[in-house]
Amino acid sequence: MSEIVYPPVIKTALGVFKALNLKVRLEGADQIPRTGGAVLVSNHVSYLDFIFAGAAAHPAGRLVRFMAKKEIFDNRIGGPLMRGMHHIPVDRDAGASSYAAALKALKGGEIVGVFAEATISRSFTVKEIKSGAVRMAVAGKVPLIPLTIWGPQRLWTKGHKRRLLQRNVPVTILVGEPMHPKRGDDYDQVTRDLHTTLSDMLERAQREYPDVPRADETWWQPAYLGGSAPTPGQAEKMDLEESEARRADRGGAAS
Repeated sequence: MSEIVYPPVIKTALGVFKALNLKVRLEGADQIPRTGGAVLVSNHVSYLDFIFAGAAAHPAGRLVRFMAKKEIFDNRIGGPLMRGMHHIPVDRDAGASSYAAALKALKGGEIVGVFAEATISRSFTVKEIKSGAVRMAVAGKVPLIPLTIWGPQRLWTKGHKRRLLQRNVPVTILVGEPMHPKRGDDYDQVTRDLHTTLSDMLERAQREYPDVPRADETWWQPAYLGGSAPTPGQAEKMDLEESEARRADRGGAAS
């Protein structure tokens, strides 16, 4: 597979990290296999998560093929980059083709990246996740690797202004021990176990994070730690309202 685009993108990203003096802490990089397929499952707190999740595989010399919504591939700037890096478009109206493409990549020895929550968590806790990542790992006969990210929400996340040039922001990336689901397992139970693992890892990253938000920036801290981010219940309500508004807009455009 030709890799003309991906390596320069990584080099550029690492250069930007250095220029902004982002304090990236990566723990557990040795859990990423140096060869063979794997499903890398990450939490989702910002629009930059794919960059940092991908960075976790860099020490192993691996490139992660992320599953991302089709709209990004339709963008005139982002689309060529996403296709050049061989990421996998997800069309929610044709999910079978996305699954088939991911499975083909896994069987070809690729690492496939999945944000199992589907959308950014406004509460900065792990939302409900579906069993798709588990089923994909089983079908591909590959390990499932949990990963959590904390910190990039301060740079760019849902409902807040972009602050991409902010300097000295700590970013924590934790990679957990691989899970090995197999046929015959209770996929829903494995998914619950995955959710628990991601939640525990994220809580650890949050509690060990070196920065404390200023009084006017408590929005990036979860409510359970005293921040002003929405609670999980409030965030779920906001997501539902946003989804309903989007459906209404599509219905209006079609009429």
